Amino acid sequence: MLQSWRWFGPEDPIPLAHVRQAGATGVVTALHHIYDGRAWTDDDVAARKALIEAAGLTWAVCESIPVPTAIKLRTGPWRRYLDQWKDSLAALGRAGVPVVCYNFMPVVDWTRTNLAHAMPSTGLALRFDLPDFVGYDVFVLRRPHAADDYPAALVEEGRRRIEAMDAGAVETLERNVICGLPGGEDSYTRETIAARIAEFGGVGDAVMRANLIDFLKEVVPVAEEHGVRLAIHPDDPPFSLFGLPRIVSTAADARTILDAVDVPANGLTLCAGSYGSRPDNDLVAMAEAFGPRIHFVHLRNVARDADGSFTESDHLDGDVDMVALIGALLAEEARRRAEGRPDAEIPMRPDHGHLLGTDGERRSNPGYSYIGRLKGLAELRGVMHCLGHG
Repeated sequence: MLQSWRWFGPEDPIPLAHVRQAGATGVVTALHHIYDGRAWTDDDVAARKALIEAAGLTWAVCESIPVPTAIKLRTGPWRRYLDQWKDSLAALGRAGVPVVCYNFMPVVDWTRTNLAHAMPSTGLALRFDLPDFVGYDVFVLRRPHAADDYPAALVEEGRRRIEAMDAGAVETLERNVICGLPGGEDSYTRETIAARIAEFGGVGDAVMRANLIDFLKEVVPVAEEHGVRLAIHPDDPPFSLFGLPRIVSTAADARTILDAVDVPANGLTLCAGSYGSRPDNDLVAMAEAFGPRIHFVHLRNVARDADGSFTESDHLDGDVDMVALIGALLAEEARRRAEGRPDAEIPMRPDHGHLLGTDGERRSNPGYSYIGRLKGLAELRGVMHCLGHG
């Protein structure tokens, strides 16, 4: 597998020289400074590619071209935004960037309630606590009819959690949930997120899914023309937040997306942590079933709680059988090599990492500290090496 590393551009506190020292050869990045729907030009893309290659690395995956809300809802200037999205995709293809990861999550991108959850012996982790989230949604944001979306016992537990917090704790929870995490395109205040959620009023899974399929029918031919493989990222977490539709959460969702535009360029990002946050997703079975259309892999692990909460665990220690999953992906690579596919090597990255050692003393993006990901990549590399020589 192609070992890669997510890098947030020149403003990332981790320089490309340190990425290379980690042993990665590929970089996963995007033009994060252009996030307002404008098309990325050939010059924009070439400048970023040149920067990466000057460090002795390759631009393996673009993660992500933002998909504006207007496209997801097909409202307002959605056609202009869609054309600009296709222009950005074409520019990446002309530059030789082979894979584009993207997501179709409404309003909020990946979401956590705690960015510094203390682990017994492995530093600080990211956590999604469902009762805390429900408490925020129902009793802080006070979204209309929010309580109707959850079981009564969960709402009551959410109320207890919020009442036990002081003002500072509530503020921290709110900031974690709505103010944007690395790679997301939007940051909100309480008022602006309420307004954005209201825009999706009456839009259920069926409408959202139809809009995604219409989007794919337009962009996949552009990807094919320019030699790019699209890889949709699953919902994170893979269930509804704020009553909004979530349509990339299960194996059935993935199958629907692949069947809707049934060509190799329309594929998946197999994010083990996102899909693995649901106990009904069998990651190994998904890797085997969707193997030919998996164009990118995020390898991280989660420890699930019975109530739907989860903590990002060590890469090899969680509810996802990481060794078996890597084995299935290596088998897919072997099958591709036997077929002579030019994309036999699947790009992967160690997704997230605990905050360890001296990283707590320096600036870092939540989930994207250096030492935690360095540890994760080393562990995953060891598994790949052993299985590859078995």
